[in-house]
Amino acid sequence: MAHLAVAERGSAQRPGPPGLTRGPLGPPRPERTPSDRWIAAGIAIGLLVLWETLSRAGVLSRTFVPAPTSIVRTLVAETASGVLPLHLGATLMRMVPGLLTGGLAGLVLGLAMGWSRRMRGVVDPFIAAMHPVPKLALLPLFMVLLGLGETPRIVVVALACFFPMLLSAMAGVRQISPVHFEIAKNYGASRAQMLMRVVLPGSLPMVLTGIRLAANAALVLSIAVEIASATTGLGSLVWLSWQVFRVELLYATIIITAVLGISINALLQWSARRLVPWLSEPQALL
Repeated sequence: MAHLAVAERGSAQRPGPPGLTRGPLGPPRPERTPSDRWIAAGIAIGLLVLWETLSRAGVLSRTFVPAPTSIVRTLVAETASGVLPLHLGATLMRMVPGLLTGGLAGLVLGLAMGWSRRMRGVVDPFIAAMHPVPKLALLPLFMVLLGLGETPRIVVVALACFFPMLLSAMAGVRQISPVHFEIAKNYGASRAQMLMRVVLPGSLPMVLTGIRLAANAALVLSIAVEIASATTGLGSLVWLSWQVFRVELLYATIIITAVLGISINALLQWSARRLVPWLSEPQALL
């Protein structure tokens, strides 16, 4: 009986899958429950009410920290006038091509480097040399080489997406157990079959993580490029709002940027739950 008690204690203390917590005797339960979300929403609403109260009472300078209601009015007005949609569309026109181009190139090269030791040995020194270079610092060089249009801006965004996608894909392939490759080889799988049946499914969780990192990098670099060199886009609107001291518009633009980032992350988490059904909590990977 003693050994059964020890086994039961070990089972009760054994951690569950990622994103889950195990009760003393019951099954694993999600870390975030509906009550947790209500508490977080209540805290956010309380902070907004406090902000509004302090701003109206004059404790906070409305010149630099306008009331939330004032920011919302500006947000609604600028959206209705078409200003914010225009700049949001310009940002997406730079962000999406850069993400697709850089992400796809990083995915292909990352899978190849993870699968082939020789490829990894040849290419890795170049990746190690280029990865630490600030991508925004390359914008003037690309403008000299590619002209003053949209191409150098998209290239900078693509380069920012390339490295996180490459490193995540390479790590995803390298963490696959060699046993899976041996079994596929013993069953006579060709290289194409091994790629489709072993490499891609086995690396998919890390690839999804890489996509999220690349998407966030694309958004950040798009805003930075627009602040530095563009006349349209959310970044340029942030800079213009600062120059003309339209603080409410500045806050409204930052809110739109934050909502865009949250929407992208929510979409990727929704996709992860469907693309990686064999994991109990795929969103934990993101």
